[in-house]
Amino acid sequence: MKPIISPSILSADFAYLAKDIEMINRSEADWVHIDIMDGVFVPNISFGFPVLKYVAKLTSKPLDVHLMIVNPEKFIPEVKALGAHIMNVHYEACPHLHRVVQQIREAGMQPAVTINPATPIALLQDIIRDVYMVLVMSVNPGFGGQKFIEHSVEKVKELRELIERTGSKALIEVDGGVNLETGARLIAAGADALVAGNAIFAAENPEGMIHAMKGL
Repeated sequence: MKPIISPSILSADFAYLAKDIEMINRSEADWVHIDIMDGVFVPNISFGFPVLKYVAKLTSKPLDVHLMIVNPEKFIPEVKALGAHIMNVHYEACPHLHRVVQQIREAGMQPAVTINPATPIALLQDIIRDVYMVLVMSVNPGFGGQKFIEHSVEKVKELRELIERTGSKALIEVDGGVNLETGARLIAAGADALVAGNAIFAAENPEGMIHAMKGL
């Protein structure tokens, strides 16, 4: 099965955002990855909801929305209003994770849980059968263009083992420093979906890069 490719618009050229989204629409990309940051959970602020509404209106791809914020459950109605397919919340930001996952599902979206590089896979044991997807951060979240953390490949292998052992149907997505080289190793380790930013938008031929990633 070909990997799911989710271009991250955090790396797009905001002066030509509509053009970049049109490129994604034409491409073989499966989803559009949108990062929402609050400057509290991570040391950066990204898009506000007016920009997200603009993106949602232009794209023909399902929205893969990643909330790097405290109290993400407060924004379930806003994310739902965007027409999001997937709502990613951080394990580290949700003391009542089961409740948040249930609220996301009740809102009609697919619930996903994200873990930071220092968060052990073992902590997902009690939630793994309740989520649509786990997003493994392969950089510390907050900024695009960071160097890939090598240990992430082993984490993906460990997560694949947990999914198979528990009978979960959760997908594995990876975000951070993903390119053709790291992407190939992540897919071999058991990843289903790759989020790529700089590797796509800094490429000479972004559409061609998405095609190449689909071939991993």
